[in-house]
Amino acid sequence: MKKAIALAVVLLTATALIAHPHFQKNTTAKISENVEVSLSFFTIPANMEHVAKIGVGEFVSPGLPKFETSTAITAGSVTIPAGTYTVGVVKKSDTDWQMVLSPGELAFGDSPDMAKLIELDSSFRKSSEPVGHLVVDIFPGDGKFEGKAVILLGFGTMWVQGLLG
Repeated sequence: MKKAIALAVVLLTATALIAHPHFQKNTTAKISENVEVSLSFFTIPANMEHVAKIGVGEFVSPGLPKFETSTAITAGSVTIPAGTYTVGVVKKSDTDWQMVLSPGELAFGDSPDMAKLIELDSSFRKSSEPVGHLVVDIFPGDGKFEGKAVILLGFGTMWVQGLLG
């Protein structure tokens, strides 16, 4: 009996030590006087082996980030109607990705209607140091988006900014 209890304690401790936490993150930002937006997503580890298998023109949404705005937003030449969207990226080439919004909330395994994607003006860069988990946030942009609000998505060595306004 003592051996069984000891084994159970060891197994429970080992499970707790190797378990990988995933938790929901929520962010709200007031990007202008009249526009408040929010993001929510689950943290997931970066899986660059999966990313390497994504073909040009394919959509992916790591962590299925949800973006919400109660007011229409003009983002460069694009208008984002009030509503809920799934944030994703489309591989444009081996060296470029574009941030997109898919109307509604996608579930794991769902494919968006590619014709309905809202293509945000985007910038892509690679970093030398990978980020271990998905990062999605609303930030002031940099580079060509200096001083403008962007959705920032970081995954592994990939960083994509999508213009919000």
